[in-house]
Amino acid sequence: MLLTILKRTDILALAALVALSTQATAQTATSSTSTHNHNHSHQAKEPVLVNEAEIQPRDLSDWEADWQSVYPFLQDGTLDPVMEHKAESGKKTAEDYRAYYETGYKTDVERILIDGSSVTFFRDGQPVQGQYTNDGYEILTYASGNQGVRFIFEKSGGDAAAPQFIQFSDHEIVPTKVDHYHLYWGDDRAKLLTEVTNWPTYFHAELTGAEIAADMMAH
Repeated sequence: MLLTILKRTDILALAALVALSTQATAQTATSSTSTHNHNHSHQAKEPVLVNEAEIQPRDLSDWEADWQSVYPFLQDGTLDPVMEHKAESGKKTAEDYRAYYETGYKTDVERILIDGSSVTFFRDGQPVQGQYTNDGYEILTYASGNQGVRFIFEKSGGDAAAPQFIQFSDHEIVPTKVDHYHLYWGDDRAKLLTEVTNWPTYFHAELTGAEIAADMMAH
């Protein structure tokens, strides 16, 4: 099992033992456990833990925008400089990093439009839309020992083909606008929480591939 779902008491006990690094993202929990951070290149000597006391509720307005998948840019070579940059200081070759992100970024949803409570998914230009309401958050603990938070929304209306649940992970635990996020979606809330290898990633639709690559290399 790649992650362990923890109870709030366990998380608070761990958080008291380890100095927390910044990670701000939040939501009043319906049930707390363990959350995102597929741990791409966010390595740390000490595990990055989440202080649940610092988590605050978040609304869909945090992600309200027109978003594009980065997967096409990985496929067409635009992100090759990013992989080479990672290889310069990492423990893998550029080819190994590319294979890792091929699994992570892979998706057939090339665009997501979030407007109010409406989330529209585009596959080959064809829209599927759902209305979503807040369903709390989950705190995940990964194999590395790091923790992260997923903010969860449940479908309340819209197209039958729209997923029942969407789960955002963006390295934040308080309300804030972000420049990118990882999104998980499906009809089984609990099963989605076990997905840690495929994390479709979205940046603002107006950015070029070169601009996205530059942003990635700056972090």
